[in-house]
Amino acid sequence: MPGGGGWQGARVHSIKEPEGGRRYARALVAAAPAPAMVSVLFSLSLSRLGLWAAGLIWILGFFKLIRLLLRRQMLARAMDSFPGPPTHWLLGHAHEIQRTGSLDRVVSWAHQFPYAHPLWVGPFLGFLNIYEPDYAKAVYSRGDPKAADMYDFFLQWIGKGLLVLQGPKWYQHHKLLTPGFHYDVLKPYVAVFANSTHAMLDKWEEKAHEDKSFDIFCDVGHMALDSLMKCTFGKGDGGLGHRGSSYYSAISELTLLMQQRTESFQYHNDFIYWLTPHGRHFLRACQAAHDHTDQVIRERKAVLQFEKEQQKIQSQRHLNFLDILLGAQDENGIKLSDAGLRAEVDTFMFEGHDTTTSGICWFLYCMALHPEHQHCCREEVCEILGDRDSFQWDDLGKMTYLTMCIKESFRLYPPVPQVYRQLSKPVNFVDGRSLPAGSLISLHIYALHRNSAVWPDPEVFDPLRFSPENVATRHPFAFMPFSAGPRNCIGQQFAMNEMKVVTALCLLRFEFALDPLRPPIKMPQLILRSKNGIHLRLKSLRPGSGK
Repeated sequence: MPGGGGWQGARVHSIKEPEGGRRYARALVAAAPAPAMVSVLFSLSLSRLGLWAAGLIWILGFFKLIRLLLRRQMLARAMDSFPGPPTHWLLGHAHEIQRTGSLDRVVSWAHQFPYAHPLWVGPFLGFLNIYEPDYAKAVYSRGDPKAADMYDFFLQWIGKGLLVLQGPKWYQHHKLLTPGFHYDVLKPYVAVFANSTHAMLDKWEEKAHEDKSFDIFCDVGHMALDSLMKCTFGKGDGGLGHRGSSYYSAISELTLLMQQRTESFQYHNDFIYWLTPHGRHFLRACQAAHDHTDQVIRERKAVLQFEKEQQKIQSQRHLNFLDILLGAQDENGIKLSDAGLRAEVDTFMFEGHDTTTSGICWFLYCMALHPEHQHCCREEVCEILGDRDSFQWDDLGKMTYLTMCIKESFRLYPPVPQVYRQLSKPVNFVDGRSLPAGSLISLHIYALHRNSAVWPDPEVFDPLRFSPENVATRHPFAFMPFSAGPRNCIGQQFAMNEMKVVTALCLLRFEFALDPLRPPIKMPQLILRSKNGIHLRLKSLRPGSGK
């Protein structure tokens, strides 16, 4: 049949054509110029590679989301028995804690929800926020590690130092660092604190003559950094040079960027964060801080290469912090690695100057706010100093009223208003509620220190709260400016000594008064700062000042 034969022939032709097509394609490729062939194959490879990469990213993102959702479910279930303020479906409580007045907002929540309440930073990160002494004791009397969800943000900046380490490494570093805070080491620092403070006060004499208020925060920050660089690196008495000022600026930027990152859940993922302008700004500031630390360590190591210099240093009564770290070794003769050395120096520089700056500034604000207590402190230090022109180590223990005022300012304005832990094992609280291992804890020190169940009239500045008889009857975990338990601040004695020397000298030189038009606006930025600075009026007490 013609029709059938034609169909059959067409069928045979259609079956054979692909093989012919392939031969034709190979012939075209063979006949094509070599560069064109490479371009075609390369574009095909790139296209396939892009599809594979997109698919892989999608799959990894999907599994990451599942992991986050499961962890959220675990954290939420663990806090089922703790009622709390309403949360935003995406932001959690972040939209509340980013607002001005967030610290006092948490205090109001503490009145509404006794003991503790859930605190969500974004959709996936939830803490039990505690502010009651028995709850604080249940967690902070143990050695639970810092919450990695928060403190891992520090790693790019300060590395694995004492602040973020845990387990055997933490114990090793703590043991190596402890000699650096022995009172024999701290004694000579009194003169160092005094020299840096006098340089700052001389500048304030000029500002006081202008008869207007000024922000003291930046000046105190430079003074604290100058003191710390002398104590840490053995710097001379020339004050902060350009390099030191750049380091101070870098640290100020880093604390602001860190606070913004912790409060913004979209910045919590490292991969995403490093791609943002915010993340790149953070890396530049880290590099500036690291360049400063590395250069100082290199210079000091170069000096110590000379045996005579080493012998000279060992015979000195005044060892700086870096020299102690360079010579420190455990019972097995193991020293700090280069990375560990830089991490501890960076940690000490951050914690040692920023927290002290906050404490000094808020103390002076309290003195301006309460002139009657300012007068009592001034009388006490005048009596201790007598006819001498400088303080000695033994004088610090005699400053009883000044110390009570410092502690009361710490209560109302704790330098570090919030700290975090992750439970390594379950915890049972005094009211019968509990949390499983893996749960996250936020200790809100600011709210704890204003807990009306512990502190009657908590907003009132009353130094007598810290008289020996009142301290003896109060819960040991009611006052925690330096945290508490086995992981409390290793440098708290250093900080208290500096606070006493600096504040005593300030009160001897000036009378402090408020600027009623510029009250400070409290703002947590890792440490407690003021959004608009701390503006005070100063009146010189030097004879012949004309004030």
